[in-house]
Amino acid sequence: MESCRWGVLSCSLLRSSETFWTTTGMFPQELIIGFPKCVKISKVAIQCYLVRTLRIERSVSKDPVGFEQCIEKDLQHTEGQLQMEEFPLPDFQATYLRFIIKSAFDHFVSVHRVMAEGTAEDT
Repeated sequence: MESCRWGVLSCSLLRSSETFWTTTGMFPQELIIGFPKCVKISKVAIQCYLVRTLRIERSVSKDPVGFEQCIEKDLQHTEGQLQMEEFPLPDFQATYLRFIIKSAFDHFVSVHRVMAEGTAEDT
């Protein structure tokens, strides 16, 4: 995590813009992000390259199981530029987020940043 403040949730994956996660060339590929406890997320954003179809799922379990689909979107191809997508999520709770890259515009894709904004739930 690059930054994460609890109370007001503002987290991003990967430490710098020069760091990224890349696929192995077969699809689907998935990336799971876990929070220390259930959080209320208001917005999720992803910065990636060559992703064609993205699905976001959530789980409110203590373990990364029981995911339910929240969003599935075909992203626009942006030749030579990173794709930046934001997803507003009103009243959205999650302990885990799973990002599934279902298809791509090429054999390999990269994820440069995943950001979540919201608040920590009182337990």
